[in-house]
Amino acid sequence: MIVTEVWLSEKPDFKLLTGSALDRLSFNGTQLMKLLFGFAVVLLHASATILHATEPALPAGFRALFNGKDLQGWYGLNPHSVPKADDPKREAALKQMRDEFPQHWSADQGELLNIGTGPYATTDHDYGDIELLIDYKTVPKADSGIYLRGLPQVQIWDINQPSLPNAPDRNPNRGSGGLFNNTPKSSGRDPLVVADKPLGEWNAFRIRQVGSHTWVWLNDKLVVDGAVMENYADRSKPIPAKGPIMLQTHGGEIRWRNIFLREIGEDEAKKILAQTASKQ
Repeated sequence: MIVTEVWLSEKPDFKLLTGSALDRLSFNGTQLMKLLFGFAVVLLHASATILHATEPALPAGFRALFNGKDLQGWYGLNPHSVPKADDPKREAALKQMRDEFPQHWSADQGELLNIGTGPYATTDHDYGDIELLIDYKTVPKADSGIYLRGLPQVQIWDINQPSLPNAPDRNPNRGSGGLFNNTPKSSGRDPLVVADKPLGEWNAFRIRQVGSHTWVWLNDKLVVDGAVMENYADRSKPIPAKGPIMLQTHGGEIRWRNIFLREIGEDEAKKILAQTASKQ
């Protein structure tokens, strides 16, 4: 038997009971109304507590990029299939990606859900030097990533996949968080440690990018330490000064939540780069 006490403003002379003990109580209409009101208060308080517990606190200095309710602030774009600037089909292709976006992405129980297909979720705004917090949860054989300044990428793997002799530079079992589109064997290309949680659990990234230098923490473990992110579009040039953040689709369902961003100012950026230079 479970006993639940509810103290009302006019404190009745009984305790509210559930189970067989409730059947042995007799009370008038006023007491019944108080009983029902008491239960309603308890349920409302419990519901508010649960909702509050699922709403993460916004870290100081950060803004939320995903509101948990809809796709506001995001649009669809696959940078690898956009026609060139002088192609007459370019505008139609861009419009089609935007139109298809909500068919593949949705807000689901406060999470940003992708079914594994469609254009990448792309921020409306471009960003330069940033600190990004973002959680993700994915499925077996997953392959996804986070594009910074519109370029690939901080890699996400299912680390249970083995290395294969016919693909020596593709090593999911070395862990997520590396700059996978950097030149193989270059700094930052593979993570320093394996920090992934088991499939089905949430993983938390903290990503900092200042200039071309990138730091990645996965589940509070440093996996990329100030490595230069290469410009995948043109390796002879540095990455652009600004660009959108993009969440990749690559064949497997992935969920995102707690997407928070802080822009790093010029003075802070100079200090970070100076500290980086002093360590080299």
